[in-house]
Amino acid sequence: MVDRISRRLFLGGLGASLIPGMSLAQAPLVSLRPQARGPQLSGIERFIKAAGLKGDVVFAVADVKTGAQLEAFGDEKGLPPASVAKAMTALYALDVLGPTHRFETTLMANGPIENGILKGDLILVGGGDPLLDTDALAEMAVNLRKVGVTEVRGAFKVYDGALPYIFSVDPGQPDHVGYSPAISGISLNFNRVHFEWKREATSYDVTMDARSAKYTPSVEMARMRVTDRQLPIYTYEASARQDRWTVAKGALGKGGARWLPVRKPALYAGDVFKTLARVNGIVLGRVQVTTKTPGGDVLVLHQSDSLDSILRGMLKYSTNLTAEMVGLAASVARGAATNSLADSAAEMNRWAAETYGVEGVAMVDHSGLGDASRMKPGDLVAALVAARKTGALRPLLKPFSLTDANGKPIKDHPIRVDAKTGTLNFVSGLGGFLTTAGGSDLAFAIFTADMDHRATIPREARERPDGARSWNRRSRKLQRALIERWGALYGS
Repeated sequence: MVDRISRRLFLGGLGASLIPGMSLAQAPLVSLRPQARGPQLSGIERFIKAAGLKGDVVFAVADVKTGAQLEAFGDEKGLPPASVAKAMTALYALDVLGPTHRFETTLMANGPIENGILKGDLILVGGGDPLLDTDALAEMAVNLRKVGVTEVRGAFKVYDGALPYIFSVDPGQPDHVGYSPAISGISLNFNRVHFEWKREATSYDVTMDARSAKYTPSVEMARMRVTDRQLPIYTYEASARQDRWTVAKGALGKGGARWLPVRKPALYAGDVFKTLARVNGIVLGRVQVTTKTPGGDVLVLHQSDSLDSILRGMLKYSTNLTAEMVGLAASVARGAATNSLADSAAEMNRWAAETYGVEGVAMVDHSGLGDASRMKPGDLVAALVAARKTGALRPLLKPFSLTDANGKPIKDHPIRVDAKTGTLNFVSGLGGFLTTAGGSDLAFAIFTADMDHRATIPREARERPDGARSWNRRSRKLQRALIERWGALYGS
């Protein structure tokens, strides 16, 4: 830990200690014998205590040009990084896959096409594209007709084996939260289904669809039933071919909508593509899911945006599914056995140790949603320093606004910050780069957590627990104060 006290501050404090009007020749009012005192707080400890934040605070900041650590506190302790972990995942994917990498989704045929009739199976082949949406599938359906297919005599299959199937990003989250969906080699609309309800007299009209900018196809694989109760608001039950939901009638009001997680991604994508193919006059059979690598001719190809563009969106909107899918894809590319997120995260941990020489990265996923993940701030800073030399990450990070005492962004603030935020209930983080008014580039990471309190929150209350918002607000205030401190201390 580094703690600097200026000469001016020291002399000012000395002057304030002299009592006006008191003769130095007078007998002392108290004994001059030194009094025993308890442990004294350092300047930075007093700084942190003033934030009134219960729990742990750790941070590190370093000079990008030299790599020298400028200040650190509690850096020997790892905390959950929350979504700040996505910065490490971005570095991992960029290094292993490359910034120009594109994910491919294809339509394949394993039989001949004669007079518009495919005498074989049609396979929708997922290639791990985290941004595949209904509009893209609609375009693929149009192009299938353009290549001359009007009928499919064989089966309609969906291949999802490019990545392992995972039921939920974090099983500890409530069933209904859209930010913790299932994962597989094919993803549609971030593996979320749109649930909408409207009151009609004493009942409700409910719909489940895969809406996008241009289309709103209904789905068969997700079902919602309104039940006459107050709590729980949602229940989930899996069946062989459906996600079955119920919702409490007492919670619906006049109407509304929300996105729910999809637990059967391949069936979801197949369900939607069947509808879109039918619009183009192509009738497909019952969706069959396969993990067996398909063979045949590629009829239609859809390519994703480049990886650097995907990562820019991931870092801006903090999409958990994108982080998990690109992290899994990188681990698969490294030849690792990836049967779970923990397996893939362990491969990323090894990569971090190999690439940056850091041993304190202990992630259990790629998004930071799991609170069992641990990261030391100094380890992230070391990775950021190395990444800054290549220029790979900072352009992808979102600008971070510094605010005034009323929480309003300060225009033309002399300190420029590009960083990734991270928020869980009673966990907050910030990591990235700052450029001081004098032009010095610094890399930093700040993690805060009250894990004791977080452990008391029941699973069903984890979406909006009491006290979490105010705790996280205090944490963000501390983060901004630290940035201001570093901008002043190391500005030249």
